[in-house]
Amino acid sequence: MSSMSYKYLWWLLVGLALLVAPLVVYPLFMIKILCAALLAASVNFLVGYAGLLSFGHAMFFGSAGYITGYVLKTWTGDGLIGILAGVLVSAAIGWVTGLLAIRRQGVYFSMITLAFAQVIYFLALRLPFTGGEDGLQNVPRPSFLGLVETTDHQSLYFVVLAIVGLGFWFIWRIVNSPFGQVLTAIRDNEPRAMSLGYRVNRYKLIAFTLSAAIAGLAGSVKVIAFGLATLTDVGWGTSGDALLICIVGGMQTLWGPLIGAVLVIALEHMLVSVPELVQIVQGLVFVLVVMLFRKGIVGQWLAWWKSRQPPAHLPSATSEH
Repeated sequence: MSSMSYKYLWWLLVGLALLVAPLVVYPLFMIKILCAALLAASVNFLVGYAGLLSFGHAMFFGSAGYITGYVLKTWTGDGLIGILAGVLVSAAIGWVTGLLAIRRQGVYFSMITLAFAQVIYFLALRLPFTGGEDGLQNVPRPSFLGLVETTDHQSLYFVVLAIVGLGFWFIWRIVNSPFGQVLTAIRDNEPRAMSLGYRVNRYKLIAFTLSAAIAGLAGSVKVIAFGLATLTDVGWGTSGDALLICIVGGMQTLWGPLIGAVLVIALEHMLVSVPELVQIVQGLVFVLVVMLFRKGIVGQWLAWWKSRQPPAHLPSATSEH
């Protein structure tokens, strides 16, 4: 079987597993995994393909959640409008943050994103509509275009699966487009990309804004599913968890965030009775992955798979005559 056939088989198996998952696993648990995977995928896109390490992606995740929840509670019961409002606000915050952050590189870029995240955290704590330390509670389950109801957990799961799948497809489409190839060139050798005439800062700003919008999509879906937006959603710990999921699953891979989310969220669930051990176990898992799987679980598996493929046959000397 060719490598392309195995690739399609892998996609089919993952798709089937996600479709039957709510039959064997609690749907809200799966929704939590999907939201974490999409947030991690937005970080993976920015770090892995654009080379921009953000420490503040929770501000997009959480702010979109607050906006979506507020819109659904006070304005409309249509989930699509609520999600669009959250995504647009997170993209706007990302654009403003990116305008300043992209002027610096390395750790300075990361510190600027963290500083903006702390500002958003303070606003979420003080603004009247966010609920302060109590959070925005009792967000109603919406319908989508008046056609799809989400009051049932399984129905909600399939709606979330479709939205998250669209988010992953969007990332895949960007990465495999000419725009994505330019981003990769900037990540690998920024001076060379500049010498070729590319407006590097414009590409970085667009990538940062798109990544913020995808993180906002994850936050909006999370609030719709759980009916709650809290300070935890905009806290630095959420940004750290997203980075941890990326590293465990594998940077620069499409499925890495999903596999990493399954592992990290499952560990949190198993240790829910002893929350003080969660950080310790996550730290041990991180060390283990860094020591044994330098490219993450998916990245290491892909490298092993490529090493087993037979080398391409070179044309013989006689065939040239």
